[in-house]
Amino acid sequence: MKNFEKKETNLNQLIEKLGKLNTSYSQHNFDNKFIERENSSIKIEREELKKKNQEILREHKYLVERVKKLEHELKSKKELEKKFNKDINDLNQETQYLVDEIEKWQM
Repeated sequence: MKNFEKKETNLNQLIEKLGKLNTSYSQHNFDNKFIERENSSIKIEREELKKKNQEILREHKYLVERVKKLEHELKSKKELEKKFNKDINDLNQETQYLVDEIEKWQM
């Protein structure tokens, strides 16, 4: 973007200088028109790049939000998995205790 702005500034300066020059040779008008067309073309291209940049920024924002949401979901699932594993361990301990108690009574 800065490159285009610099080119645009340079072209505007050239147009001003050419406008101030004495029309001592026949190519002046042609060169001036050419530079004006180039300037116009660069402005159009600059606007298109601005639009694309805005689109990319919107997409980036959406993707960042999506990643945060997925990270949150992953964290929640990990917490649930951790709780589930704890519950399984608690049940295993309780089962082992009950098995031990049954063995005591059978002796």
